[in-house]
Amino acid sequence: MAEPIPVWPGEFVRLDDGEIFVRTAAPPGATTGTGGDAAPAVFVHGFGGSSTNWTDLMHLLSSAGSGAGPALWCDALDLPGFGQSLPTEASCSVSGQAATVAALIEVRGRGPVHLFGNSLGGAVCTRVAATRPELIRTLTLIAPAMPDLLVRPATARFPALCVPKFGGWLLSRVQKMSPQARVEASTATIYYDGSCVHPDRIAGDIAEIERRDQLGYGPAVLVRCARSIVAEYLRRGATSLWRDAARVSAPALIIYGSHDRIVDPRMAGRAARTFRRARVVVLPRTGHVAQMERPAAVAAEFSGLLAGNEPLPVPVV
Repeated sequence: MAEPIPVWPGEFVRLDDGEIFVRTAAPPGATTGTGGDAAPAVFVHGFGGSSTNWTDLMHLLSSAGSGAGPALWCDALDLPGFGQSLPTEASCSVSGQAATVAALIEVRGRGPVHLFGNSLGGAVCTRVAATRPELIRTLTLIAPAMPDLLVRPATARFPALCVPKFGGWLLSRVQKMSPQARVEASTATIYYDGSCVHPDRIAGDIAEIERRDQLGYGPAVLVRCARSIVAEYLRRGATSLWRDAARVSAPALIIYGSHDRIVDPRMAGRAARTFRRARVVVLPRTGHVAQMERPAAVAAEFSGLLAGNEPLPVPVV
């Protein structure tokens, strides 16, 4: 198993309602904040994740000659309350997180951008693309958490977290598990084959859980985000996420994993019918985090989006 590349360095970026932490992968030879001729890209992680979830894909997309098209200037943020970013008042709702992403694009002054989102980040990016189309060049969603009322075993925790008092009690039970046990449980849930994760990455995830356990606000952020996700799944009418999807005008790439335990890959059909300019792909033998499990395949599909190629046939799942 090859040694993993280190996580990208980062810095705090000030927005109107606080600071967020942003990791950057610059194209080779880029020495300025503009990235020269490199097109800008922004990456948004999912529930419980952080900017490090994009390490390998950012490496491929920021490297000239990677086979994924022109090198990109890549920024991955920690949503407020996750990673290194502190929570803010509106940071736990999908709309609040979308406002944070839009504000980052504006502060960086590099838009329009290629926008990438995974899971909850996919829902956030859908709202950004629908409400701020001038900021978006293309939209890439990996296992986006779009409303689906069919509850799967791995997602039953979200409505449970919304129950007053019970949600906090449930999280306290989880936190009594050792950091290693929590990482092992998460890896088994989000990957098709967790054996692909390098031991150094596992050690880094354990250290991150140990750090977050000392912060104090972690459980409250998770409960508030879970409530926001459930509220979005139940929302109907003009402000629903699927209605947002229908308004997206940018070219979109939507990737599902054939063995995703969290987002049902059968949602690929609805995505193909709803997004106006969608390239929809189901990657075989892939779980919930294709950008971490199969970054080269994701980079290749993004290259196909830029080239206007037809996607490979969607396998039956």
